[in-house]
Amino acid sequence: MNTSISTLEAVTARLAELGHTVTCAESCTGGLLAGELTRLPGSSQWFETGYVTYSDQAKQQLLSVNAATLRHYGAVSEEVVREMALGALIAAKADYALSISGIAGPDGGSEAKPVGTVWFGFATKQRIWAKQHHFEGNRDQIRAQAVAFALLFLKRYLFR
Repeated sequence: MNTSISTLEAVTARLAELGHTVTCAESCTGGLLAGELTRLPGSSQWFETGYVTYSDQAKQQLLSVNAATLRHYGAVSEEVVREMALGALIAAKADYALSISGIAGPDGGSEAKPVGTVWFGFATKQRIWAKQHHFEGNRDQIRAQAVAFALLFLKRYLFR
């Protein structure tokens, strides 16, 4: 995985220090973010559960993403990652939730949403943020970059 060990150590140390937990709702990364969040010893202090919701149906069933939101905006959208993050936050009873939905390729892209387009959601009990980023590379590279970006998203919040 591309994630800097220093970023991961900083994030997890801060979560442990605060006594807070994080969950994740992943689509294109297929569980890689959960894998990173549990890579270091002691991860049960800050991570209890995560959701891999690759299909629209799974997003609806496990995260309460609205079917109308999926139909209108598509799975790779600001609106969907916001709902994914909120759904994961509520389902896991966590302090923070990260969500990821994107097009890792090599197929599936369009002119409006080319391969490498990834949306990120981040939810706390007070607010939900969303951010889009475009990554270059092959499928594995895009997925690894998305995980690293999500952890930086969390780090920026924890050390604000």
